[in-house]
Amino acid sequence: MRFDIVSVFPAFFSVLDLSLVGKAQNRGLLDVACHDLRDWTDDPHRTVDDTPAGGGAGMVMRADIWGKALDDFLGGNDAPHTPVPSATVLAIPTPSARPLTQRDCERLAAAEHIVIACGRYEGIDARVAEYYTKQGVTVFEYSLGDYVLNGGEVAAVALVEAVGRLLPGMVGNPESLVEESHGAAGLLEYPVYTRPAVWRGLEIPGVLASGDHGAVARWRREQALARTASRRPDMIRALDTASLNKRERRALAASGFLALRGCKHPVPVHVRPAKPSEAAELAELAAETFPDACPPWLSEADITAFIAEHLSVRAFADYLDDPHWVVTVLAAGCQSPSPRDDCDWGGGQGEACERFISPGSRGESLFGYTLCLLPPGRTGEAAVAVGSGEGDEGDVAGEDEGAPVDAVVEGTPRRGELIELSKFYLRRYARGSGAQELLWDGTRRALLERITGAEPYIWLGTNEGNRRAQQAYKKLGFHAVSTRIFAVGDQDNSDVIFARRLRVP
Repeated sequence: MRFDIVSVFPAFFSVLDLSLVGKAQNRGLLDVACHDLRDWTDDPHRTVDDTPAGGGAGMVMRADIWGKALDDFLGGNDAPHTPVPSATVLAIPTPSARPLTQRDCERLAAAEHIVIACGRYEGIDARVAEYYTKQGVTVFEYSLGDYVLNGGEVAAVALVEAVGRLLPGMVGNPESLVEESHGAAGLLEYPVYTRPAVWRGLEIPGVLASGDHGAVARWRREQALARTASRRPDMIRALDTASLNKRERRALAASGFLALRGCKHPVPVHVRPAKPSEAAELAELAAETFPDACPPWLSEADITAFIAEHLSVRAFADYLDDPHWVVTVLAAGCQSPSPRDDCDWGGGQGEACERFISPGSRGESLFGYTLCLLPPGRTGEAAVAVGSGEGDEGDVAGEDEGAPVDAVVEGTPRRGELIELSKFYLRRYARGSGAQELLWDGTRRALLERITGAEPYIWLGTNEGNRRAQQAYKKLGFHAVSTRIFAVGDQDNSDVIFARRLRVP
């Protein structure tokens, strides 16, 4: 591959004689030639610019000077019938173009000849790009980002290195190109470490010294997902969810993105307290999800009666107004949208599934919710002055519903509140995406802000025939501790009671 770089500062490019690019030139893998644009001028002052047409600040680089220079590399007015090789590209760095990407570099690596026109001042006369495009030249305008440099030289160096390193033989170990940032996986690279094993009190993650290559590969993949979600959420929203396995979906969920069933790209989500204005949407969500937890023999009339009494719009309005109830939701969208709108719901490269957005929700939809009952008196600041924290009667929520007052979990007796997790539901398309763990973690943190006990518990009941739910709760750290009879409409049901320590992650 050959690069011809045209600039008013050709000496700038001596840096390309160093490192891998320099070695590639010495080995004949790459040919880089730098040219002074002023060599194509014919006036004593070697003028390459003039004032902007229409007025304004600064100077614009002249099309006639650039035309003479580029014709020597591309053909043009002096040779209008000379075909330009299809593998030749005219690259023009400009802050008004879209940022250069790894995909761009991969495409450019297939070219045989790249001519880079380095602008200065206010840029190159726009007719230059227009003319050579009409001549059949592939014109590639690019920027390095959303900022302005004094000229195109830095961007030219970046292009030579980014494209050149993809050429066969350029990089000593081709495997180095496989897992790096912006590669085929569409992720930033995972954190890297080397000796010493301990440096200033900081250790290399143990998994990297385990010798378990499978565990190392999984760790690196999950770290790449987490780093990309944190630093470049726009890249996460462009991932194809079909490329993610269950473990990776859970890792992605922990970083605030869900790979929803039926959605091509991950969508940003967050856990937060429910709003008083969301009673109707919560009731709709509850009516959709509650039947999934019911045994098949339970009548539709009994289910409908239960929903009408406990999960109606009025019921949720009361829950949201009562400080003893804590309603937490899993909602679409970023909790703190970036000024660059990286996390806009449904926008950008990710094109999140619009069918999941509720009408009138202003771009936000609820994917799941939890409904928790605090013990009497446990309502935020008031909790500090109430109870001994040793598990007295006033610290129990839902005692008349079968609360496991005397249960002991993991050999650690309860000392403090016993909270009831009354409802924990997700929409069907969010299940299996890691949403369960994300919603539980947010719920647990919300509850810990409201209680004071040294060793509080949380409990729930689920139908004895609902094996799926029981397995899900076990994965969240719950333990089966007892049973109860629970009425849905006029029908009694046998439930398994689960409990867990709340302060244990």
